[in-house]
Amino acid sequence: MQSSSIHTKLNREVSKLLKKSDYGKNLPKSEANISYDDFISNKLLLVMMIRQGIPYSLFKLIREITPFTEKEWADIFNISAKSLQRYSVEPDYTFKSIYSEKILEIAEVINVGNDIFGNSEKFNLWLETPNFALGNMKPLELLKDSYGKELVLAELVRIEHGILS
Repeated sequence: MQSSSIHTKLNREVSKLLKKSDYGKNLPKSEANISYDDFISNKLLLVMMIRQGIPYSLFKLIREITPFTEKEWADIFNISAKSLQRYSVEPDYTFKSIYSEKILEIAEVINVGNDIFGNSEKFNLWLETPNFALGNMKPLELLKDSYGKELVLAELVRIEHGILS
């Protein structure tokens, strides 16, 4: 599981993002203080936030709970590591929707996986282990594109329901 400190920061950042968004401005105050877990589980909200763009501050926190290095994230975005580093020093940098979608797709998988495996250590071990049901590929390798992410999520659902290949 995520440490309570990072989880608290994620909750705070999501609330801040939602309050700034057009969508969040129309919500009752009670719904604007949404948790990170609820945020990641709300597909409609994710679509709206993807279109708005994810701020670097939220990406930085999400990056901390993923097994990817900065270089691997740059590869996922198909940009140089130097470009990603430049974004980190720009105050209030917001990712374009194409990058925001990738960030949130991976965050969703990490959230589901941590829930199913009970903690990030067990889940990260599973991500690093070649999987017969996934063509003997490591699930981690498949997370770099949308179709791969869907395969990994489907396998996680099978594991959750006790259907092992």
